[in-house]
Amino acid sequence: MDTKRQEKISRLIQRSLGEIFQRETRHLFGTAMITVTHVRVTRDLSLARVHLSLFATDDKKKLFQLIGEKKSEIRGLLGNKVGKQIRKVPDLQFFLDEALDEIQRIDDLLDQ
Repeated sequence: MDTKRQEKISRLIQRSLGEIFQRETRHLFGTAMITVTHVRVTRDLSLARVHLSLFATDDKKKLFQLIGEKKSEIRGLLGNKVGKQIRKVPDLQFFLDEALDEIQRIDDLLDQ
């Protein structure tokens, strides 16, 4: 059960990372569409688990690996965006959210 503080910070990080991936990292990830589907922050607010959906890319694993390599740069951009609202920007841990891909696969199977 998350506290209200955790939920508030999770929503703030999700909204801010969504804006960062949409506007500020085009030079890093090209035309790929990166969606932040869910963020969960630990009780001590030191770690944010970020779930991402990746679209419009040929190689999702390669893109996900690139996001992991650019984690410190993304965290820096997040710090610039939310630095006045939270005391310490949590460390980011990225996970690939494949729920939408799974739904599409099931729909395709049902159509057959």
